[in-house]
Amino acid sequence: MFIGHFALGFGAEKAAPGVSLGTLFLACQFADLLCPVLVLSGNETVEVQPGNTVVTPLAFTHYPYFKSLVALLGWGLLVGLAYLAFHKFLGNRVRACLAVGALVFSHWVLDFLSHGPDLTITLAGSTRLGLGLWKTLPATVAVEGLLFITGVALYARATEALDRTGRIALWALVVFLALVNVANLLGPPPPSGQAVAWTALSMWLLVAWGFWVDRHRRVRG
Repeated sequence: MFIGHFALGFGAEKAAPGVSLGTLFLACQFADLLCPVLVLSGNETVEVQPGNTVVTPLAFTHYPYFKSLVALLGWGLLVGLAYLAFHKFLGNRVRACLAVGALVFSHWVLDFLSHGPDLTITLAGSTRLGLGLWKTLPATVAVEGLLFITGVALYARATEALDRTGRIALWALVVFLALVNVANLLGPPPPSGQAVAWTALSMWLLVAWGFWVDRHRRVRG
């Protein structure tokens, strides 16, 4: 998924008021933000196999450190505790810590829903899991679209703009994510797994965009 992960980032603001949208994006896309580094270094592999699924030609052949169930549980715990440690003066910081940690792990849950059987349970396990939502384009669009609309609506209701930038930056981000998702679904396959990894690194800009939006909005009430 792509916008499905961001949908949970948006929606989590309702459960953890006061946590920056940039932080929520960092958590929900933690796996895809750091995996490219391992792909480019040769420690994890993703291949381009046109026709692998209807939705994406990517085949995740070796992704244990950020895509296995055990790894995401561990990363969720570490990221949540790190957030707790660095936000000692935030109200409801335990609730925020749980939300951030759960978002990190949610990446595996959504990948389990969408991927074919290519996700492992442990780092070295041979069991491969995945329900295969990507086998059908209409179902993928419907599920991700519903998640995205719901997540954005929850964020918009939980926060309010402090100025004009707070309105424009948010809705520009929403439109941009939707357009990128359409391009991912309808565009040609990438030339290589390495190209995918380099492109994925640009998602750090979306995290920065989230922090920018958050600076111009506040929690309602």
